[in-house]
Amino acid sequence: MTAPKLVIVESPYKATHEQGLALNIKYAQLCLLDCLRTGEAPYASHLLYTLEHVLSDAIPEQRLKGIRAGFAWKRVADVTAFYLDLGMSEGMKSARELCEQLNLPHEFRYLPADLLQKLSL
Repeated sequence: MTAPKLVIVESPYKATHEQGLALNIKYAQLCLLDCLRTGEAPYASHLLYTLEHVLSDAIPEQRLKGIRAGFAWKRVADVTAFYLDLGMSEGMKSARELCEQLNLPHEFRYLPADLLQKLSL
């Protein structure tokens, strides 16, 4: 059996209000599902590290710690997938710059229509 491709998922996370954050979290979850549907093994540090009792995105030092930890995984991933249906956040731009500086594989993706419909945009 062939090992699945290791994919780091980049999608917007930070939001100015709870409704926006809920939308971004649901979108990231659908991005994970998109990867899983194609047989990939996705990882989304922004969902994992912001779980309760881990790190707070609202505390700048903790946010930076989470970003750095997520960036560390880029060296072992097969590809970083930037999902762009909701645009590219500042955090995503930083991740893209890192990929470009280190010549790490990355690509731009959009959710298929059936998953995007679940987002209720």
